[in-house]
Amino acid sequence: MNKIGYRMMVPLLLGFAAWLSHGPVYAQPLAATGKVGTLKVERHGNHGQPVILIPGLEGGPWVWERTIRALQKDHVVYAVTLAGFDGVPPPAGGGNLFDQADASLKQLIERRKIDKPVLVGHSLGGTLALRFAGEHPQMISGVVAVDGLPVFPGMERMGVDQRKAMAARIQQQVAALSPGQFAAQSLAYMQNVGVIDPQLAARYAPMNARSDIKASAQYMAEDMAADYRPLLKNANVPILEISPYNAPDFSQPPKAMSEAQKTAYYEGLLAEAPQAKVVSISPSRHFVMLDQPTEFQRTLDGFLAALGD
Repeated sequence: MNKIGYRMMVPLLLGFAAWLSHGPVYAQPLAATGKVGTLKVERHGNHGQPVILIPGLEGGPWVWERTIRALQKDHVVYAVTLAGFDGVPPPAGGGNLFDQADASLKQLIERRKIDKPVLVGHSLGGTLALRFAGEHPQMISGVVAVDGLPVFPGMERMGVDQRKAMAARIQQQVAALSPGQFAAQSLAYMQNVGVIDPQLAARYAPMNARSDIKASAQYMAEDMAADYRPLLKNANVPILEISPYNAPDFSQPPKAMSEAQKTAYYEGLLAEAPQAKVVSISPSRHFVMLDQPTEFQRTLDGFLAALGD
C-alpha cells in the first residue's frame, strides 16, 4: 500500500479526512520558543488556565493559528511540535517516537511547573493526549481530542500481530519515498482527501511535506500498531472527542453511515474512559479547527469553561 493508499484508509473505513480552512498561513512565533525533551515549544499568553496544543501527523503550530489567537487572551498556551515534524529534526538516537513524545510532555509540565494543563490534540496528537491521560491523569485537567482516537479506526478489529504487520509495511513504503514523491503525495492527499478547494490544497500541502519522511513513516506505523484503549480506564479526567462529519463523504457504501452512527462508533472506541463525551461538528472533515473555526472554538471554550466551574 503506498502513502496515498494509507491516507485513503481513513475515509474508506470511517471518513477520516482533512479539510483545511481559509485562514492565513502561520508565520512567526508570537512568543517565547524553546525545546523540552524532543519537543519544540512555543509559549503564548501570560495568565489563565494552561493549555497544551499538540498537532497531528506532519503538523505544526500553523494548525492552531486561530486557536492560539483566541486562547492566548485568557490562557497560557503551549503549542508543541513533535520531533520530525514541520522542520523540527527527528530524535538522533532512534527509539519509539510516541514514547519519547509522551516523556517530553511530562518533562514540559514538570520543568515549566504547568499546573494541570488541558491537552488539546489533533489526530495523532489527540491519540497521544489520550494515552497521556491514561498514564498520567493526575498531571492534567482534561483532554480534547480532535479526531484522534485510542486505536486507529478500523484496526480495532485486527489482532495485535496483524496490526503490527500492516503498520510495518506502511512504514517501509513511506520511508522509501524520495522528497519529491513525499511532496507530491502530500499534495495528492490534500487534493483528494484533505480539501475541496485546490488552492487550499496547494497552500497547505507544502507545510505537511516539510516534515521528515522517515519520522513520518515511523509515527504512522506506531499509531497504526497501537491500541491504548486499555489505558483509558485510568483516565479519570474529562475527555471531549470532537468527531468531524461531512455527509457527502458517508453517502455511499462501503463507508455509508449517518452522523449519529459515526458518533456512536467513536463512543464505542472511548467506552473505557470514565468521563468521555463525543461531540460531532458538521459539515467538517479531519481538520475541524480549520474547517469550522468558529464552531470548533465555541466547543473548545465551552469545555474549558466547564472545567473551571
